[in-house]
Amino acid sequence: MVEKTLRRCPWPGDDPLYLAYHDTEWGIPEWDDRALFEKLVLDGFQAGLSWITILRKRENFRKAFQGFHPEDIARWRPARVEALMANPGIVRNRAKVEGSIRNARGYLALRARHGSFARFLWSFVGGEPKVNHRRSVRQLPAETVESRAMSSALREAGFTFVGPTICYAFMQATGLVDDHLVHCFRHSDRQGGY
Repeated sequence: MVEKTLRRCPWPGDDPLYLAYHDTEWGIPEWDDRALFEKLVLDGFQAGLSWITILRKRENFRKAFQGFHPEDIARWRPARVEALMANPGIVRNRAKVEGSIRNARGYLALRARHGSFARFLWSFVGGEPKVNHRRSVRQLPAETVESRAMSSALREAGFTFVGPTICYAFMQATGLVDDHLVHCFRHSDRQGGY
């Protein structure tokens, strides 16, 4: 049972799945290459939809995308795309499915060039979480200088569905930036830092 007396960011509302995501995942620094790739692909699938829609389908995505291993996804052929397009457990958008293959190939190229995908991504915030001190969701930007730079670099590497807004949502979710509101129990200042 999720504790309801804690002060939180308001965006998860009362949905238990969303509350658990806020409390245990969102904004926590992620350094694992595969986990970062999974989250970036899922953020791309979220374009035009709400995150809760993707969150509810996340386990289906994990099964359909075989654990989000970029080495495997990069080798997918048209038959695999067609199988995914017939899977009602995921978001069936051909451009996004095909984009995930391009993203896997881009991931492999970036990892080879930088030694790790995480090192490449974290370079946009100087290698450590950027802690913001926002008091209201109205103060949260849709994009930043850093998310625009990340978007441009990912696109240059062949990625799709990585616009500056998607990149900023990704940066928030994976802890590159701490955008928990200052009153939220998850804000890093309330936890003594990372």
